[in-house]
Amino acid sequence: MRETFLNAMDTLYLVCIWVAGAAIFFMSLIIPWGIFARYVLGTGSRWPEPVSILLMVVFTFVGAAASYRAGAHIAVAMVTDRLTPVLKKYAAVVVHIVMFLLSLFMLYYGTKLCLETMGQTISDLPWMAVGISYSPVPVGGLLTLLFVIEHILYGPQNSRAVVRFDHDVDHGIDATTAAN
Repeated sequence: MRETFLNAMDTLYLVCIWVAGAAIFFMSLIIPWGIFARYVLGTGSRWPEPVSILLMVVFTFVGAAASYRAGAHIAVAMVTDRLTPVLKKYAAVVVHIVMFLLSLFMLYYGTKLCLETMGQTISDLPWMAVGISYSPVPVGGLLTLLFVIEHILYGPQNSRAVVRFDHDVDHGIDATTAAN
């Protein structure tokens, strides 16, 4: 059961990384197109800015979930560095409880926001419902919630090969063999 769950979380982590990477990639293509259309062609397109903003929101919420699992999230350690080892453990528990509650908040209220705004459209993208543009919030909340639950049940997963991109370890290849 443990390995099945952790393997599923590995797959979910990779999906998060790819989705966040694709969002940044397409955003980096769309923004120059908007600039080119406006200043070279003289006809500014209306869609590049809202699509780029949507992609940035996807990158932020999905990427934040992945960075939580990887232990690469932003942390202010000024206070915790000065704590005793026992208090550091309590502080870590508090952080995970707060992350759990924040993820539930994002999931519940983000879903509620999406459902309430589904009948509205974005002016520059009349084919897209506003609720769709808010969907990265509850999706990011769900992903983060799953990674928080994983951390609570099985501890930190930032040393797994998929998180470190050290896939050779899984195949039994050591560093000297891989270098040759």
